[in-house]
Amino acid sequence: MTTELLQQASAANQWSAIFPELMVGCLALLLLIFEIVLPKKKHDMIPNIAIIGLLAITGAHIFHYESAFLGQETFNGLLRHTGTGQFMRLFFLLAATGVSVLGIVALKRQVMPKVEFFAITLVVAGAMMLLSQSNHFVMLFVALETITVGFYVLVSYTRTNPLSLEAGLKYLIMGALSSGILLFGIVLLYGVAGTQGLPMATAESMNFDALRAFLYANPDNLLAAVGIVLVLSGVAFKIGAVPFQIWIPDVYQGAPTPVTAFLAIASKAAGFAILLILVNVFGGYESLVVKVLSVMAMVTIIFGNLAALTQQNVKRLIGLSGVSHAGYLMIGVIAAIHVEFAVGAICFYLFAYLLGSLAVFGVMTHVSGDDDADQSLDHYSDLAKTHPFLGGVLAVGLGSLAGIPPLAGFMGKLLVFLAAFEAGLYPLLAVAIIGVIMSIYYYFGWIKAAFFPQWRPPVFEGDDPVPAPVRQPVSTAAGIVLATAALASVVFGFYQGPIGQWLGLG
Repeated sequence: MTTELLQQASAANQWSAIFPELMVGCLALLLLIFEIVLPKKKHDMIPNIAIIGLLAITGAHIFHYESAFLGQETFNGLLRHTGTGQFMRLFFLLAATGVSVLGIVALKRQVMPKVEFFAITLVVAGAMMLLSQSNHFVMLFVALETITVGFYVLVSYTRTNPLSLEAGLKYLIMGALSSGILLFGIVLLYGVAGTQGLPMATAESMNFDALRAFLYANPDNLLAAVGIVLVLSGVAFKIGAVPFQIWIPDVYQGAPTPVTAFLAIASKAAGFAILLILVNVFGGYESLVVKVLSVMAMVTIIFGNLAALTQQNVKRLIGLSGVSHAGYLMIGVIAAIHVEFAVGAICFYLFAYLLGSLAVFGVMTHVSGDDDADQSLDHYSDLAKTHPFLGGVLAVGLGSLAGIPPLAGFMGKLLVFLAAFEAGLYPLLAVAIIGVIMSIYYYFGWIKAAFFPQWRPPVFEGDDPVPAPVRQPVSTAAGIVLATAALASVVFGFYQGPIGQWLGLG
């Protein structure tokens, strides 16, 4: 009997449905094999192999974007393949490629193992791709923990830096707490949905389809409501929403800049990919979900912008500004319950956020010194004069994050706000607009530091002025990534093109 069940389960394993994830995993293993078999003098070529491999996988995914598995479930219901999932797979591949290029630049200044950084980045990206297609709590939790464990290592990767080790410890503690909260919520939902005597109770309640049916049939169950709140709280940690944002400033500051970029871009997007799925699963408790997310969104926007106003360390600033972006996106998630195009608006917002963040973090990687945790606004003084290319990319990236027209970030915010308006979320929309106005102050303060001379106190004889970090020359690969991110931010502000068509915005 057991053999027959295993054969049936094996027959449902359609491996071609997860071809991009398999290729990413194989590429990660290939990097480690190359590290063993190649002589040390040729190890510098391994990161380039990672980037070329990622580009090849990305190209293949774009070519086969209209997958034959769209709308289907595979692996006995563990995965559901949707249009949004396809887009998120592309998103994570692009994010991993950009982060890998920045990793080459950053690791040149560190006497640290290099190949492992790229292998872990690939594993984390593959787990994010699977997470965005989850249709079962087992798949969700395993993929989420794979991502989290990978980031435990990446955040504290520069182990010679005390701030990086501190950031890794804080992320470990807060990550363990959030995982416990999430798991407790899953256990409550699984337990109550499998209780005999309740309508639609089933032993398969960890499957999202079965759980959705149960919650619709039992809309007033207290334990189910508590489980839903706990699961949402666990996901809120991943996206950096209040009150689970306390880890962000310290972790963002202490982590290596490419890892900070990966956290800010991909980890946040992974959280929203699963949040969109869960909001649909919890549809029977729509009122509760809307109330919880609405309170979180408002407080998140206000806190993120207020806390960023006084920041002088740019890594803490970009982290706290990312908290406010999480609030804007949560408004889109709430709107997606009733407004069809809101999901596409969220995806486009994330895409614009990817472009703007890659531009900004790319500049930060080149401006920072050996201790990249210490990056103040003063380090960007006269950047546009001494490095016009970096100054221009920084201005475009920050302008897009601020939502200044005609950049892609403006269109992303506009689409999300239109969805919120159509859904009648007027109080949330008002808070969001106030938040955007507040954000202009600190984003443009950063641009001002880069483009206009800053007054400095006179240096008297005998004083030892603190030198600014030596800015790194821009390599060809990094220059291509930065120029592409900046140019795409401008182009997609005017014309959404195939991205808009894929997301149903055309």
